[in-house]
Amino acid sequence: MEIKRIFDFIYYQKQNCPQKEAFGTRVNGNWTFYSTEEMLNLSRQLATGLLKLGLKKGDRVGMISYKNIPEWMILDLAIMQIGVIGVPVYPTISSREYEYIFSEAEINYCFVGDGDLFEKVNKVKQNIPSLKEIFSFYEQYEIRSWKNLLLEEDSELINSIADQIRQDDIATIIYTSGTTGNPKGVMLSHENICSNILTIVAMIPIEPGLSTLSFLPMCHVFEKVVAYAYMYAGTKVYFTGTDNLGGETGDLAAVKPHFFTAVPRLLEKVYDKIYAKGLGLKQPLKSLFFWALKLTDAYEFDKKFYGIEALERWIADRLIYKKWRAALGGNVRGIIVGSAPCPVKIIRTFSAAGIPVREGYGLTESSPGIAINGFDPGTALIGTVGPVIPGDTVIIDEKSGEYRPGEGELVMTGPNVMLGYFKKPEATSEMVKTVDGKKWLYTGDIGMFVQGPGDRQFLKITDRKKELLKTSNGKYVAPSPIEVILKENFLIEQAMVVGDNRKFVSALIVPYADSLKSWCENKQIAWISIEKAIKNPEVIERFQRIIDTINTDLSHTEQIKKFTLLSTQWEANKQDGSLPELTPTLKIKRRVILEKYQEDIEKMYL
Repeated sequence: MEIKRIFDFIYYQKQNCPQKEAFGTRVNGNWTFYSTEEMLNLSRQLATGLLKLGLKKGDRVGMISYKNIPEWMILDLAIMQIGVIGVPVYPTISSREYEYIFSEAEINYCFVGDGDLFEKVNKVKQNIPSLKEIFSFYEQYEIRSWKNLLLEEDSELINSIADQIRQDDIATIIYTSGTTGNPKGVMLSHENICSNILTIVAMIPIEPGLSTLSFLPMCHVFEKVVAYAYMYAGTKVYFTGTDNLGGETGDLAAVKPHFFTAVPRLLEKVYDKIYAKGLGLKQPLKSLFFWALKLTDAYEFDKKFYGIEALERWIADRLIYKKWRAALGGNVRGIIVGSAPCPVKIIRTFSAAGIPVREGYGLTESSPGIAINGFDPGTALIGTVGPVIPGDTVIIDEKSGEYRPGEGELVMTGPNVMLGYFKKPEATSEMVKTVDGKKWLYTGDIGMFVQGPGDRQFLKITDRKKELLKTSNGKYVAPSPIEVILKENFLIEQAMVVGDNRKFVSALIVPYADSLKSWCENKQIAWISIEKAIKNPEVIERFQRIIDTINTDLSHTEQIKKFTLLSTQWEANKQDGSLPELTPTLKIKRRVILEKYQEDIEKMYL
């Protein structure tokens, strides 16, 4: 069957690869699944109930949950079949932000998960005239559950509405997290998202019967697209959250997934824990561990090793790498990382150990995929985000700033370019330009093409246009690549480069506490707290050596002259009510950090 609307995917699965256990989640510690048939039937019963509430095509429904659950997908399928627009929202934002989004989007009804979500939305409900009622995905609140809306399916009515839904109709409005100002609602059509799913699913190693794990927020278009790709491929999907992944009883160990998506931050944490564990080993195991880790430095995709090199890697695999694979379940055939730049060290180390990691690139405004490294030979190149996906065209606009030869702002066109920003025509016109009938999306990202295997062109992202620093000497510096290099060191958890309108570049650094503690114990330095440790002269000297090493590969203008160690981790969700330093997708909020640490920054320039 031909797929034109997002909800067509569940009908495709029913027709081509129906699953007895299609989508599941933990209930009281045990995994419980819905079959393909149940997902479809429940979505149509819920759609009937939603129609009885008075919802009609074009109305908006809010969706919030701390973890991914099958009920989210059932609701998503239900509303799309009757032309209602889903507005998924991050669970970690404040009540004030809910009020802004729900008021602008004119949300009619909202469905919430567990925790404090009902309280956060209910707190501002009286300020949102359009919001009639809040429902729960669970049966734990003194409010109606989604199950209360299930009615006997009105097939004729649902089919008559679904048949009128076009490819270019709005399927969802996804509010970007944004690093400054209020979020913008990205209007995405069925064609936008379907085109991305159908293109990308052919490039990732999933097929019927494999186990896939979904834990990145479904309110982000990245995981939404991936979830429907799983549906299209007929995999067995385990829905969960990020709070119970690792450890012997975690979901990675329990599910043993063949494939999942992640943000670089997750793999960085896994790497840091592996490294810290290596530091704690006794000889000769410690030397063996770091010998095996050193071997990963020579890894490249598709590279063949022979003779003594092949033997070394066989030994390392049998003694060390297999333990790393076990930490991720032992069956991983592929991981795609996105949302933020992934350190080359992470990609190289995991892939060399038999855990294939591939980086992709996109924006919410592009539904989201623009480029992705593939898993087939010749389709991936470390240090890039891969070839541009089929159907998209990317050009490099070298005239929009001061760049190196061949570098410039990425401008793309394709069937995945958004319809626009909701109620913001001026912002839309700044981001999207129509030329000869084609919509061109100005991404705001700086990049270039590099040649890879088989003379294939691979896209390399070098920075954000709006995040370029300009020193007082008039020289431009791209902070993101430097920050990625800094975070490749096992002692550095977070970093932000500063220096705009300053005479030199500096850095704010948040050490990785567990790794720093292990290092201190190994050096027989008493550990009291991270606050005490970052003031220790030996610790400061260790970080200075890290900076000195990194500076050797940077231009004079880019080199970090001074740094400040911070004891508090930057977060996306602050319990004390203060402004978070990270967006929900874990991107740095530079303005917030600059304001919070203004005094520390000024001291570096005295």
